[in-house]
Amino acid sequence: MKVLMISASPRKKSNTMMVLEHCREAIESHGVETDIISLRGMKIESCRACLSCAKKHRCRIDDGLNDIIDRIRDSEGFIVATPVYFGTARGDLMAALQRIGMVSRASDGFLSWKVGGPIAVARRGGHTATIQELLMFYFINDMIVPGSTYWNMVFGWAPGEVEDDSEGIETIRRFGENVAELIKRINGGS
Repeated sequence: MKVLMISASPRKKSNTMMVLEHCREAIESHGVETDIISLRGMKIESCRACLSCAKKHRCRIDDGLNDIIDRIRDSEGFIVATPVYFGTARGDLMAALQRIGMVSRASDGFLSWKVGGPIAVARRGGHTATIQELLMFYFINDMIVPGSTYWNMVFGWAPGEVEDDSEGIETIRRFGENVAELIKRINGGS
Protein backbone atom coordinates (compact mmCIF):
# COMPACT_ATOMS: atom_id res chain seq x y z
CA MET A 1 0.00 0.00 0.00
CA LYS A 2 1.35 3.38 -0.99
CA VAL A 3 0.42 7.07 -0.94
CA LEU A 4 1.79 9.29 -3.69
CA MET A 5 2.29 12.89 -2.59
CA ILE A 6 2.95 15.93 -4.78
CA SER A 7 4.64 19.13 -3.66
CA ALA A 8 3.75 22.09 -5.87
CA SER A 9 6.34 24.42 -4.36
CA PRO A 10 8.98 25.82 -6.73
CA ARG A 11 11.50 26.00 -3.88
CA LYS A 12 13.94 23.22 -3.01
CA LYS A 13 13.68 23.54 0.77
CA SER A 14 10.14 24.81 1.03
CA ASN A 15 7.59 25.07 3.79
CA THR A 16 5.28 22.96 1.63
CA MET A 17 7.84 20.15 1.49
CA MET A 18 8.40 20.40 5.26
CA VAL A 19 4.67 19.98 5.83
CA LEU A 20 4.58 16.98 3.46
CA GLU A 21 7.45 15.41 5.40
CA HIS A 22 5.33 15.59 8.58
CA CYS A 23 2.44 14.00 6.68
CA ARG A 24 4.79 11.31 5.33
CA GLU A 25 6.03 10.45 8.83
CA ALA A 26 2.48 10.07 10.09
CA ILE A 27 1.44 7.85 7.18
CA GLU A 28 4.52 5.65 7.41
CA SER A 29 4.11 5.30 11.20
CA HIS A 30 0.87 3.48 10.35
CA GLY A 31 2.54 1.01 8.01
CA VAL A 32 1.78 2.59 4.63
CA GLU A 33 4.57 3.56 2.20
CA THR A 34 4.87 7.04 0.73
CA ASP A 35 6.48 8.61 -2.28
CA ILE A 36 6.90 12.40 -2.66
CA ILE A 37 7.22 14.01 -6.07
CA SER A 38 8.14 17.66 -6.53
CA LEU A 39 6.83 19.64 -9.48
CA ARG A 40 9.83 21.97 -9.03
CA GLY A 41 11.56 22.47 -12.34
CA MET A 42 8.85 20.77 -14.38
CA LYS A 43 7.02 22.69 -17.10
CA ILE A 44 3.50 21.31 -16.83
CA GLU A 45 1.27 22.35 -19.72
CA SER A 46 -2.50 22.83 -19.51
CA CYS A 47 -4.93 20.22 -20.80
CA ARG A 48 -5.78 20.60 -24.47
CA ALA A 49 -9.02 18.59 -24.20
CA CYS A 50 -7.91 16.57 -27.25
CA LEU A 51 -9.29 13.39 -25.62
CA SER A 52 -6.51 11.22 -27.09
CA CYS A 53 -6.17 9.91 -23.52
CA ALA A 54 -9.47 8.04 -23.98
CA LYS A 55 -7.73 5.59 -26.32
CA LYS A 56 -4.15 5.70 -25.02
CA HIS A 57 -4.89 5.89 -21.24
CA ARG A 58 -2.07 8.44 -21.21
CA CYS A 59 -1.78 12.13 -21.95
CA ARG A 60 -0.59 13.16 -25.39
CA ILE A 61 1.57 15.96 -23.91
CA ASP A 62 5.08 14.70 -23.16
CA ASP A 63 6.26 16.82 -20.22
CA GLY A 64 6.78 14.19 -17.52
CA LEU A 65 3.22 14.06 -16.21
CA ASN A 66 2.60 10.57 -17.63
CA ASP A 67 5.28 9.23 -15.29
CA ILE A 68 3.39 10.77 -12.38
CA ILE A 69 0.11 9.31 -13.67
CA ASP A 70 1.71 5.84 -13.75
CA ARG A 71 2.83 6.28 -10.13
CA ILE A 72 -0.66 7.42 -9.10
CA ARG A 73 -2.13 4.31 -10.78
CA ASP A 74 0.18 2.17 -8.62
CA SER A 75 -0.86 3.83 -5.35
CA GLU A 76 -3.86 3.61 -3.06
CA GLY A 77 -3.60 7.23 -1.92
CA PHE A 78 -2.93 10.62 -3.47
CA ILE A 79 -2.17 13.85 -1.59
CA VAL A 80 -1.28 17.23 -3.06
CA ALA A 81 0.28 20.12 -1.17
CA THR A 82 0.64 23.63 -2.51
CA PRO A 83 1.75 27.04 -1.41
CA VAL A 84 -1.01 29.60 -1.77
CA TYR A 85 -0.35 32.29 -4.36
CA PHE A 86 -2.83 35.17 -4.51
CA GLY A 87 -5.49 33.11 -2.73
CA THR A 88 -5.30 30.01 -4.94
CA ALA A 89 -3.23 26.91 -5.66
CA ARG A 90 -0.24 27.22 -7.98
CA GLY A 91 -1.17 27.13 -11.64
CA ASP A 92 1.14 24.24 -12.54
CA LEU A 93 -0.53 22.06 -9.92
CA MET A 94 -3.97 22.90 -11.27
CA ALA A 95 -2.80 22.14 -14.83
CA ALA A 96 -1.42 18.80 -13.64
CA LEU A 97 -4.59 17.88 -11.75
CA GLN A 98 -6.83 18.79 -14.67
CA ARG A 99 -4.83 16.54 -16.98
CA ILE A 100 -4.61 13.71 -14.42
CA GLY A 101 -8.37 13.93 -13.94
CA MET A 102 -9.01 14.00 -17.68
CA VAL A 103 -6.90 10.87 -18.26
CA SER A 104 -8.69 9.06 -15.43
CA ARG A 105 -12.20 10.11 -16.45
CA ALA A 106 -11.68 9.58 -20.19
CA SER A 107 -10.07 6.17 -19.78
CA ASP A 108 -10.25 3.69 -16.90
CA GLY A 109 -11.21 5.78 -13.84
CA PHE A 110 -8.00 4.92 -11.98
CA LEU A 111 -8.59 7.71 -9.43
CA SER A 112 -11.83 6.20 -8.16
CA TRP A 113 -11.61 5.10 -4.51
CA LYS A 114 -8.11 6.49 -3.98
CA VAL A 115 -7.78 8.08 -0.54
CA GLY A 116 -6.22 11.49 -0.05
CA GLY A 117 -6.79 15.20 -0.07
CA PRO A 118 -5.25 18.64 -0.36
CA ILE A 119 -2.91 20.60 1.90
CA ALA A 120 -2.49 24.39 1.69
CA VAL A 121 0.46 26.38 3.05
CA ALA A 122 0.35 30.18 3.19
CA ARG A 123 1.64 33.23 5.01
CA ARG A 124 -1.69 34.82 5.98
CA GLY A 125 -4.75 33.74 4.00
CA GLY A 126 -6.26 31.96 1.05
CA HIS A 127 -5.98 28.54 2.65
CA THR A 128 -9.67 27.67 2.66
CA ALA A 129 -10.28 28.91 -0.89
CA THR A 130 -7.32 26.83 -2.05
CA ILE A 131 -8.54 23.73 -0.24
CA GLN A 132 -12.02 24.20 -1.72
CA GLU A 133 -10.51 24.61 -5.18
CA LEU A 134 -8.50 21.41 -4.81
CA LEU A 135 -11.35 19.41 -3.28
CA MET A 136 -13.23 19.81 -6.56
CA PHE A 137 -10.60 17.53 -8.17
CA TYR A 138 -10.99 14.87 -5.47
CA PHE A 139 -14.78 14.82 -5.43
CA ILE A 140 -15.38 14.81 -9.20
CA ASN A 141 -12.95 11.90 -9.52
CA ASP A 142 -14.81 9.67 -7.04
CA MET A 143 -12.04 9.85 -4.45
CA ILE A 144 -12.25 9.54 -0.66
CA VAL A 145 -11.11 12.47 1.49
CA PRO A 146 -10.80 11.82 5.24
CA GLY A 147 -11.04 14.64 7.72
CA SER A 148 -8.71 15.78 10.46
CA THR A 149 -8.97 17.97 13.54
CA TYR A 150 -9.10 21.14 11.41
CA TRP A 151 -8.72 22.04 7.74
CA ASN A 152 -5.46 20.89 6.16
CA MET A 153 -3.70 24.23 6.34
CA VAL A 154 -0.44 25.45 7.83
CA PHE A 155 0.75 29.02 8.28
CA GLY A 156 4.28 30.04 7.33
CA TRP A 157 6.17 32.35 5.00
CA ALA A 158 9.89 32.45 5.83
CA PRO A 159 11.76 29.16 5.33
CA GLY A 160 10.97 26.82 8.22
CA GLU A 161 8.29 29.09 9.68
CA VAL A 162 5.65 26.34 9.33
CA GLU A 163 7.35 24.53 12.20
CA ASP A 164 6.03 27.30 14.49
CA ASP A 165 2.42 26.43 13.61
CA SER A 166 2.07 23.48 15.97
CA GLU A 167 -1.70 23.23 15.50
CA GLY A 168 -1.31 23.18 11.71
CA ILE A 169 1.39 20.51 11.84
CA GLU A 170 -0.70 18.39 14.21
CA THR A 171 -3.68 18.73 11.86
CA ILE A 172 -1.55 17.48 8.95
CA ARG A 173 -0.18 14.60 10.99
CA ARG A 174 -3.69 13.52 11.98
CA PHE A 175 -4.81 13.78 8.35
CA GLY A 176 -1.89 11.53 7.36
CA GLU A 177 -2.83 9.00 10.03
CA ASN A 178 -6.44 9.02 8.82
CA VAL A 179 -5.35 8.51 5.20
CA ALA A 180 -3.21 5.52 6.19
CA GLU A 181 -5.85 3.92 8.40
CA LEU A 182 -8.58 4.34 5.80
CA ILE A 183 -6.39 2.79 3.08
CA LYS A 184 -5.66 -0.16 5.35
CA ARG A 185 -9.34 -0.68 6.15
CA ILE A 186 -10.41 -0.44 2.52
CA ASN A 187 -7.74 -3.01 1.63
CA GLY A 188 -8.82 -5.46 4.33
CA GLY A 189 -6.29 -4.57 7.03
CA SER A 190 -6.71 -2.92 10.40
